[in-house]
Amino acid sequence: MVVTKNFQFPSDEELNIQELSITWPYIRTAAAFIGKKCEWFNNEFMLCRQELKDPRKCMKEGREVTNCAINLMLDIRNHCRNEFEAHMKCAYDLCGEHNDGRCSDTQQLLDDCMLKKLNLERPPDGYFCEARVHNTSRPKPEKKKREYPDRVPDSVPPPYPPPRYMGSEGFAN
Repeated sequence: MVVTKNFQFPSDEELNIQELSITWPYIRTAAAFIGKKCEWFNNEFMLCRQELKDPRKCMKEGREVTNCAINLMLDIRNHCRNEFEAHMKCAYDLCGEHNDGRCSDTQQLLDDCMLKKLNLERPPDGYFCEARVHNTSRPKPEKKKREYPDRVPDSVPPPYPPPRYMGSEGFAN
């Protein structure tokens, strides 16, 4: 990344945040629930990144996504730990194999616990592919006006000559 001398790097305090430090079997097992619970925060973060085109300006939103995921994992640990670990172990043991429903019983136990104790339902298949409108309270960023040079060149270079085609007209008869 090339930067100018006026580039402002974020401070260490802004960059040092608590991370969700879990391994992929935990993330894979909790992914649908994290996606559903943290959907609004994630959409807010992605909208900020897309509109502002500067990730440094969206660090607060990114921190909220991380905090949401951490809080959900703590809730799962406190309320549905046994069901979660049973389903994670089943899915991990069958990793790479065609899942023909051998973990459906442990998934059902996890889904029931999540709904009963955390009031969080597993989203249906295809839920995250559906188009939605995200309602935000953030102000819409102002469009930057394109800056044109103050000086116009004195002359315009001549156009390039048309290309020569190598076809039948290229050969003399």
